[in-house]
Amino acid sequence: FSDFSRGHWLQELLCQGEEPSHVQSSPDGQHLLVLRKSRPPPLPRVVAFQRHGIGGADLERNWQPPQPALVGLVFLQSPVSVGSWVLAIVWEHGRTEVWHFVVAVGWQLLQTLELCQGARARIVSVCSQGASLVWCEERPPLDAHLDTSKCAFRFCVCTRALEVGEQGVRLGTIRIVLHNSPEYQVLASPQHVFLVPATASFATTSKFLLIWHPKKAKLTITAPSAGFVHSKVLHSSSESDFRKLLLGSVGLLSGLAPLDIHTSAVSNSGGLLLVSMKGAVNMVEPDGTQRHIFDLEGGPLAQGSPVQLKTFGSILACVLAGVLYLIDQNSGRLIEKKILSMKEVHFLESPGDEDSVQLLTQTGIYSFSFSKPEDSSRPEPCLVEMVFEEACRYYQRRSLSSSKLTVEKLKKGGVFQAPVALAAILQHSLRQKQKPARGLQDTYAKLLSTMSLELQSYMSLELLKTCVVCAPESEVESYCEELVEQEVSRILHSDMDKDNLAYLNSVFASFPKAAWKATRSCLQLQQNGDGLLVARATPEVWKKVLGGPQQEEVGQNGVVPLFELICTSFLRFKPKWLPSFVELTQQYISISWAYSSKEGPEGRVPLYKRALGVLARNNKCSEADDEMELELLLCSKRPKAVLQALHLLIRLKRWQRVVEVAEKFSKLSPLLNKEIFTTLLAEFAQHRELDPYLDTLWPLCPAELTASDILTMVLQHLPHSQEDPVPFSSEENQLTVGLLKPLLQRVVQRPCVQDDMYSDALQSPTFPPPTPPREH
Repeated sequence: FSDFSRGHWLQELLCQGEEPSHVQSSPDGQHLLVLRKSRPPPLPRVVAFQRHGIGGADLERNWQPPQPALVGLVFLQSPVSVGSWVLAIVWEHGRTEVWHFVVAVGWQLLQTLELCQGARARIVSVCSQGASLVWCEERPPLDAHLDTSKCAFRFCVCTRALEVGEQGVRLGTIRIVLHNSPEYQVLASPQHVFLVPATASFATTSKFLLIWHPKKAKLTITAPSAGFVHSKVLHSSSESDFRKLLLGSVGLLSGLAPLDIHTSAVSNSGGLLLVSMKGAVNMVEPDGTQRHIFDLEGGPLAQGSPVQLKTFGSILACVLAGVLYLIDQNSGRLIEKKILSMKEVHFLESPGDEDSVQLLTQTGIYSFSFSKPEDSSRPEPCLVEMVFEEACRYYQRRSLSSSKLTVEKLKKGGVFQAPVALAAILQHSLRQKQKPARGLQDTYAKLLSTMSLELQSYMSLELLKTCVVCAPESEVESYCEELVEQEVSRILHSDMDKDNLAYLNSVFASFPKAAWKATRSCLQLQQNGDGLLVARATPEVWKKVLGGPQQEEVGQNGVVPLFELICTSFLRFKPKWLPSFVELTQQYISISWAYSSKEGPEGRVPLYKRALGVLARNNKCSEADDEMELELLLCSKRPKAVLQALHLLIRLKRWQRVVEVAEKFSKLSPLLNKEIFTTLLAEFAQHRELDPYLDTLWPLCPAELTASDILTMVLQHLPHSQEDPVPFSSEENQLTVGLLKPLLQRVVQRPCVQDDMYSDALQSPTFPPPTPPREH
């Protein structure tokens, strides 16, 4: 406690009372705020302690029970200077005190404000998002005898900017994020605000979370059991109604499992950490996807047992029942487990030092370092365990027995020799790089000689990972690109199951540019001398790209098939190549799959439709997207897609392109030719936009259409006029017989189809043919 001013008082304050204290650090880690509710009598107290060397007036606030309860202590960014902040003390009825700390002067009260506009409003949860306050408030109905279900939706989520200037503090206009909603606990990350249901009294509303994106003015619905559900951009305040937000997703949400949340906290990476009642730790990303991190020991958690969560860089620190867990939140691996001698522990901020955890207890402040060992060449002890865990999954999938296979059974049973042999080879070869075969069994030595290339590849990959960690910033990008290329190539040459596909999704999301370069390298994509896109990948690689788990098999947790991943990369880095890539993949389908195979991609959803789905998720709706949609439809050369592209061009009134598409694709089949011509003939009957192109259109007329067919079609599509028809109309878009005359002459003058059928008989030398001789 000697690091802080009045350290003995800080220790005394933590040891008083039965209830645990609420401890909060300032963003710079120089100040410590303690909220204490001592009993009896109830006398809430807020005391601020600062580290030595930044002296000044202290902050201490006491208040008696008649004053409403304190909701939260919130730190907000201050625009006065970079890295500065202010403290907001928010009470239940909306009263807010704004404090600022000045070095050598101390704590100063800047202003007292009123957050809520209504006198009956009651704040239940508050957080800060940048320089703004976000809170959930209760607005009690005027009629106290209303139905309980209607009263449940009496909460409102609001936000308000806090502008700190030389003239004082000023509140911005109040903005309603969500109204007519149930009670939510608001938790803020640097870019997003998570809305976690505060009660499970209503089954439907306690099955999902909400994520508010302030910069995009968008609300996302996500459910841990189903992943991303729906998102909606809030263009106006009328669209922020809670019931309207759920209208399109009620059926899906009703079938989901209720939320299982014991503790929630925000990580420094911007995700939401959730601890379930069973002790499972999960991370909900801002895009609505969820991933599992770790399972805490000790079985089901009691409702009152506190769980402390804090992230330090990529390390998640968790305290439960006097046990400190240090977990790598990227891999879910347990780094360290420490049994503490005290149960009440508080994490302190340690900016700039992400290799240690600072703990505040009743006996002092402790620092725990988890820096990695310098000897990175030594193989990780978990590597052998990973071999047995993978073997468990492999054999369990192929086992007919209902009993669960464990790592201990694999090690002791002696039935499965493959994981035992592989573990022995890894342990031996990675430690003795000079003479790896010494001390091994003869059988293992022979197997090692067969696996030598694979081991060299693995060791080079591990060396590359070490280079990424130790390299300077200028070289990290090149190392990452090489690492990503090796990983993408490895997966493309292995089984494309759900786990590998999910891993590829994470690689493409974390390193989009490197993944794009790796894709081009693995598929050997390049332009030839004529400007056409070519690829020299093997048929097996094309099977991985076009096949693998499809969207209906991978679920809705944000994982997309590999073909969609590659299309997304094309859209981001080389959009002009996407139609050529789709056309190229269609050519390789005939090489990789037998004709009309149901296992192939064309036996499911056509490739151009899958590429259009990626384009639709882009959500830009620009002219470039319209042009891309046209190219994707036309590159498929499917009749329905060509007609869809033709209708899109007609809607955009791009008549020159309409004629070019009609002239090009009418040659594919007589049926498509007839559909294109009848579509354009109907447009010709309605307006005069196609008149300059009639010399190009009339030769496209199918041979089976007669003059009566053409006139019937034209009469069916003539625009309806409200005036009585007159012989000589003043309207410029009037269709005349003179415009149709060249087409009708062309149809009448060409030879009849039946004449062509009997032309050989009519041109025979004798007509009619002689009577055949009779036989008696």
